[in-house]
Amino acid sequence: MGPIAETVGVIGAGSWGTALAAHLVHAGAEVTLWAREPEVVEGISTVHRNPLFLSSVDLPAGLTATSDLRSMVAGSEVVVSAVPVQHLRTTLRDVPELHDVEIVVTVSKGIEAGTFAMPHEILTDVGVPSERIVVLSGPSFAREVVAHLPTAVVVAGADLGRTLATQRLFSSERFRVYTSDDVVGVELGGALKNVIALATGVSDGLELGDNARAAIITRGVVEISRLGVALGGHPATFAGLSGFGDLVLTCVGGLSRNRQVGLAIGRGRRLADVEAEMHETAEGVATCASAHGLAEREGVEMPISEQMYRILYEDKDPLEALRDLLGRDLRHERDGAASG
Repeated sequence: MGPIAETVGVIGAGSWGTALAAHLVHAGAEVTLWAREPEVVEGISTVHRNPLFLSSVDLPAGLTATSDLRSMVAGSEVVVSAVPVQHLRTTLRDVPELHDVEIVVTVSKGIEAGTFAMPHEILTDVGVPSERIVVLSGPSFAREVVAHLPTAVVVAGADLGRTLATQRLFSSERFRVYTSDDVVGVELGGALKNVIALATGVSDGLELGDNARAAIITRGVVEISRLGVALGGHPATFAGLSGFGDLVLTCVGGLSRNRQVGLAIGRGRRLADVEAEMHETAEGVATCASAHGLAEREGVEMPISEQMYRILYEDKDPLEALRDLLGRDLRHERDGAASG
């Protein structure tokens, strides 16, 4: 395919969608951001601030906002979907204009509850041709991206031309973009790392120490790789930016919502109370149930994720979960390791 115009529509004005929209303006694109909330559209249009997400950040004057999703999509050569995974299908299923967009970039991280569908599969279900879908993932806190701090991510797509075009579109002096053809692996790495981040948060909330955190992160990579390879991902992807890179950031970074949820649970709070106080979604909570279901379906052993599921959904005591993890049969480190 030939070069694409840089007219971009971003769907979803949460922190991540807002940060990427601002980044794309600075990178030279003409960007419109769709928001469901009228006050967000008004704030961006009048004072160049999002009053609900990243509210202290001055957004570029060139960024426009709208509440008319279908018109925005119809006028965009590239659409970036930043809708939380659990709301993705309902948001986009009645937007037929999306079917004709040249490139649809999904930046959501999660697995749909019940269906176990990944974002690219949901987009296909609502009518986007699979060759037009590109996935963007990697270690990237929204607040640091919007502050122009150095960041590296990966984009993956089935069509090389569209993947390279997406790489060019997002790349800037402070935002380095790598390419991949492993759509499944890149999406799963970005989704499953949130489950392990919940577990490291629980461990830190229990004050179990740095050794425990390192063990959870390291064995978490093994779990993610096992399930990822079983579902068609490439083993090397899980050692890359969307796998190990994003896992480390989410497990240790102070801006990680999933780690914060785990911390609160480790300190004795109930999940429902923690979620009720949150302004944004911790995708790992729903993804934990999906990961548990997928692991059972594929016959893949994921002991950390299993115990995290039991803590979240069966009210298992975190210390009992720790005892069960440490009390499993001893084994070789590479037993059951993913290969390909």
